[in-house]
Amino acid sequence: MYLDRDGVHIWYEVEGDGELILLSHGYSSTGLMWERQTAAFSDRYRVASWDMRGHGRSDYPKNVEAYSEEATVADMAAILDQCEVEIAWIGGLSLGGYMSLAFHHRHPERVRGLLLFDTGPGYKSDEARDGWNRNTNAQADALETEGLAALRSSREVRARNHRGARGLANAARGMLAQRDDRIIQSLPSIRVPALVLVGSRDKPFLGATDYMVKKIPNATKATIEDAGHASNIDQPQAFNDAMSSFLSSVK
Repeated sequence: MYLDRDGVHIWYEVEGDGELILLSHGYSSTGLMWERQTAAFSDRYRVASWDMRGHGRSDYPKNVEAYSEEATVADMAAILDQCEVEIAWIGGLSLGGYMSLAFHHRHPERVRGLLLFDTGPGYKSDEARDGWNRNTNAQADALETEGLAALRSSREVRARNHRGARGLANAARGMLAQRDDRIIQSLPSIRVPALVLVGSRDKPFLGATDYMVKKIPNATKATIEDAGHASNIDQPQAFNDAMSSFLSSVK
């Protein structure tokens, strides 16, 4: 299904019945990464997955201004509206997890709970943020010069799932780059339950996971053994068990 967002078509799909779970993918991945979770949870929940701007089956706007945290959060809200729900479980992996935090920051009243997988909340330090953005811009430069060949294939990233590299480059400069410390500073104000999950081999995000568990008041930590950054793909049964246990524990 496609959602028209002021001329930008956003692909999404919804399966199942019950409370809505919106799952957002990581940078340069697509909603296809959630196939195992959709199959596992759609008997009890409505599971929505989607492709962000510049990814997969969604549109690839030409102007980088069309890619931003604000636009991405608004796309997520529009999906909830299309599903005719006011409140949902909001979750995602990596960039999708960060955007879930950004969605809560903008729309806390629409969040039943947070599902934060192999992700981080950004940076307080300007120096650290500048370093992240240098790497992000270098990635965008490589995509602009080398095309989809610049993508590093992984369990969740497949170049064949994208129609071109320009959208991914714009997404890197727009939604992946970070502007300030609003999100990391917002963690103590989160009042909804949050599952903070990480693969045991996802070393770049182990520290971020512990930080979020410490700062979010009602956080539950889960570690998926023998899993890397795409913990839901590396160990789908263990991942689904952890997610199911958390969801069933929240009254």
